[in-house]
Amino acid sequence: MERAVEVKNLKKYFISRKKKLFKTIDKKEFRAVDDISFDIYKGEVFGFLGPNGAGKTTTIKMITGLLRPTSGYVKVMEKDVDKNQMEALKNLGTVLAGDRSVYWKLTGRENLEYFASLYGCNSKEAKERTSKVLKKLELEEKADILVEKFSTGMKQKVALGKALISEAPVLLLDEPTLGLDPQSALNLREIILNLKNEGKTVLLTTHYMEEADFLCDRIAIIDGGKIIALDTPENLKKSINKVKLIKIEVNNINDGVISDIEKIDKIETVLSEYDSEKRAYELTIHHSNGEEIIQPILDILSYNKSSIKNIKVVEPSLEDVFISLTGKSLRE
Repeated sequence: MERAVEVKNLKKYFISRKKKLFKTIDKKEFRAVDDISFDIYKGEVFGFLGPNGAGKTTTIKMITGLLRPTSGYVKVMEKDVDKNQMEALKNLGTVLAGDRSVYWKLTGRENLEYFASLYGCNSKEAKERTSKVLKKLELEEKADILVEKFSTGMKQKVALGKALISEAPVLLLDEPTLGLDPQSALNLREIILNLKNEGKTVLLTTHYMEEADFLCDRIAIIDGGKIIALDTPENLKKSINKVKLIKIEVNNINDGVISDIEKIDKIETVLSEYDSEKRAYELTIHHSNGEEIIQPILDILSYNKSSIKNIKVVEPSLEDVFISLTGKSLRE
């Protein structure tokens, strides 16, 4: 298969220095990205996931040329991002998380025509590309309204339009549905699938595991600066078939109870989340033998007066794969 993006032996180390009286008395090396390699093939949606502090953002910054690697390289459409940045980045359209990358005092149309001109389009080409992108994103009716009056979902569509206006073959979408309402998020996911069907290559980061499962052909999980898993969503879920899951809803819980449950033999991880709608805490317990562990769990909950509202055995999801591999939820 042809590669659209090649990441090879990529490293990024930071040096922290402790000074006293203008002299360095201690120097430590922090390995944010520690020798990772992966390929993204043309025409696929590739998910890149990791908990906070895992090295994901640092990697994204090196792929987009915002940060130089300590060693290793990134190539986009065979062009080295560090050595031949301008040529490489012509092939990459980006939407970065939390980046207010469009002008709110301009209309959607004016924004896209402006960015088209930055990519070297003349006036006629800029108008043609803008019309095409507005149609693709279903923004034609709102095109001449100031962006500041747009909903969050529409603003995100304009940001995506900025990435599309370059007609780059590779798109980097960094948490594109973050903060969107369910309907806006669904619309944006459908647009991403349409882009894939048009032959675009998409590198996607997200904090929504169901989104990654729905959109991605393959997923890489980074933790501690290293790639700890890389496969299709289906194969990742199969990889923890030996790990079983119990979900228990209780009216109250505390760290001491969770700690006691974690000490039970054959339990791997315990995650607790509060569901405000159900007004209950949900314990997600990864284990390797439900028959032996269920009674000790019930005993601990009963001793601590945690009333059980519901208990069920479930099939592993992609979120469960992530928890099994990293010991934490993707949103942590």
